[in-house]
Amino acid sequence: MTNQANALLIAATGEDPEPYRQDLARRLPDLAIHAEGEDYDPATIAYALCWKPTPGLLATLPGLEAIFSMGAGIDHILADPELPVAPPIVRLMHDRTRDQIRDYVVHCVLHYYRQMDVAARQQTEKSWKFLQIRDKSQLKVGILGLGEMGTAAAQGLTALGFTVMGWARSPKNIAGVTSFHGADGLAQMLPQVSYLISLLPATDETVGLLDAKLFAALPRGAVVVNLGRGNHLIADDLLAALHSGQIGAATLDVFAPEPMPQDSPFWTHPNVRITPHIGSDGNGQIIADAVGLNIERMSRGLAPEPVGDRNRGY
Repeated sequence: MTNQANALLIAATGEDPEPYRQDLARRLPDLAIHAEGEDYDPATIAYALCWKPTPGLLATLPGLEAIFSMGAGIDHILADPELPVAPPIVRLMHDRTRDQIRDYVVHCVLHYYRQMDVAARQQTEKSWKFLQIRDKSQLKVGILGLGEMGTAAAQGLTALGFTVMGWARSPKNIAGVTSFHGADGLAQMLPQVSYLISLLPATDETVGLLDAKLFAALPRGAVVVNLGRGNHLIADDLLAALHSGQIGAATLDVFAPEPMPQDSPFWTHPNVRITPHIGSDGNGQIIADAVGLNIERMSRGLAPEPVGDRNRGY
């Protein structure tokens, strides 16, 4: 850190900066903390904590040493056409956010494996019918995206006895998980999985990936869970696949746009569960701890982590 640049700027569109300021102040009591719109000297800002920052804002900070994302993704920062090239963009990654994603995924798989969706329908019908418990080892789970979140989810499922497969851009080696990569690998994995979980980042290659072609490649009646990005999903293709029975059910946590429009048919679809982007919650305490650890690392001459890849987009 330079002698002049020794403050942090909160630049979070649509967020109240005060709770974050309070948590950061408790974690970093010696750091000056400002919010966008306040009176501050741009030359004093060494760090920026961002969520969809105002385009061009970060370029006005000559002493900027690191850009901290308030989420695991960095696409909302890369969208800035004037983004400075030098500072590393640090993704939000914390043991608690990894655990949150793992728990959400495990919940979804257990929900459908134990046919809780069927039991709920039977309850509304006052229908008492036994539901045979299936052999979980024969119900394969496929995870799209084997980064830190995907790996945590895969390990949580293997620990419960599920057969887990995973697909990523490049080869991965995760104990107990059969890994696939590239277009050929995806084509090999899809026909085998009963539950497909998307934890992919937002890139040009992943936009629209969850489409009619992908759904057709899954076994009939497969379940789809989208925890990646809303624009990964072609909504009309999923609705058609649900209508035909090719997809048996879906749980959706992310949407394009958000909030989901009131007239979306997903709200009332009997085979769709909706959650309001709660797969993980980078709350103020988690963010403050992650930022604090990285500022301490940087003060010792170490690089922050994990740093997003600007070229790959995540």
